[in-house]
Amino acid sequence: MDSRVKDRRLYFGLTQREIARRIGITSTAMSEIERGVHIPSAVVAILIARELKTSVEDLWGDVADKYRPKDVERKK
Repeated sequence: MDSRVKDRRLYFGLTQREIARRIGITSTAMSEIERGVHIPSAVVAILIARELKTSVEDLWGDVADKYRPKDVERKK
């Protein structure tokens, strides 16, 4: 998975440590989120998206599609 979180963070010139401190998680957790090792909770995802001035959907929409049950159609 490409890291839209990392790309966006770097765009704003922020470190993992800075984002983590701002939203109240560890820099290790932030690193794991960026690498796709850990999918953040809804609350953490919202906080990250707000810090990066974007939406949760823009950052993780493809992850949601990956885990969607196969018998559920996506609304267009």
